[in-house]
Amino acid sequence: MKCQREKFQLQRKYAYLNCAYMSPLMKKVEKAGVKGMRLKRKPFHIGPENFFEETETVRLLFSKLIDNDENERVVVIPAASYGLANVVHNLPFNDGEILLADEQFPSNVYPWTALTEKGFDIKIVSAPQSTSRGEDWNNEILNAINERTRVIAIGQVHWSDGTLFKLELIREKLDKVGGLLIIDGTQSIGAMPFSVKKCRPDAVVCAGYKWLMGPYSIGLAYYGPVFDNGSPIEQNWINRLKSDDFAGLVKYQEEYRKKALRYEVGEHSNFILIPMIHAALKQVLKWGPENIQEYCKNLTVEPINELKAMGYQIENEAMRGQHLFGARLPENVNADDLKKSFAKNRVSVSTRGDAIRIAPHVYNDEMDMRKLLKAMKEPILAQKN
Repeated sequence: MKCQREKFQLQRKYAYLNCAYMSPLMKKVEKAGVKGMRLKRKPFHIGPENFFEETETVRLLFSKLIDNDENERVVVIPAASYGLANVVHNLPFNDGEILLADEQFPSNVYPWTALTEKGFDIKIVSAPQSTSRGEDWNNEILNAINERTRVIAIGQVHWSDGTLFKLELIREKLDKVGGLLIIDGTQSIGAMPFSVKKCRPDAVVCAGYKWLMGPYSIGLAYYGPVFDNGSPIEQNWINRLKSDDFAGLVKYQEEYRKKALRYEVGEHSNFILIPMIHAALKQVLKWGPENIQEYCKNLTVEPINELKAMGYQIENEAMRGQHLFGARLPENVNADDLKKSFAKNRVSVSTRGDAIRIAPHVYNDEMDMRKLLKAMKEPILAQKN
């Protein structure tokens, strides 16, 4: 794959290596949003079918992305926290242990810690300080699963440094104790291959404004069979049976639409955001997550070697995403000095925990990586001088 920079409005003077923070909008995604706004000028062109047709297409596209054969298990959500709230609200347990990887994104922590008021215990598994950190962390998570484990809530990769979690092995061990696997795919789905058939999650939530390349305030979620008869956190008209019959909406329905469709957010037909996420998903699928991984790997392999030679600590290649990695500072680098260097060199990255999170995509090129290396080397040179 060649660099896809022409599909974006990025300025050459900035090295935007921060897709894990927020993706830039593609030109075609922006165009779809503008078209959606213009449609609202003439609402007489919006018929009942428009409330359903494009969301069905979005469901299909996301299903292809996660290797899912049942489109009715995919729903539109406004945020990962909303998708997780439906999960927590419908847990088939009254007590037990919730297992979390340490320093996860807060939206995949707060819903679970709130369960302590209902008799659940929270177990947090921290990353070990070892030379084989990623491998050892996975082993500690696997070893933490026991007969009291009800849920593991985790990402495909860790949001702060891209550490890869072995979801298939976690699933196998959870099967033995009857626990649920709940995945926040926000920092991987769209840029990394993911298969519900292989890891068999009970739910997957994914914000749309990062690696799905969509706008803010829209995302997608997958709910497995364990949630088929649950109660959604909101009651809206469009998720009920026969909601496509506008003339019959006053014939109130007790039944929901089938499978996971009961969990969609109200007004999920959003005539601006849905066309945007639709356009974004089409392009992501055209690129292919496996090709995005390969592009990012080829782009970063040499720069990562150079960063390691400078003393930065980066997870081994086999245990991290290629699109997202964390660099922990050597002793001779001051965090404030590095922050100033990033600003001076117009390099956009994020600090998450004790790691500098670097998140390239297919719009980045060798010039961006040279700017990154320059910014991260300057504080070291300043110390020597």
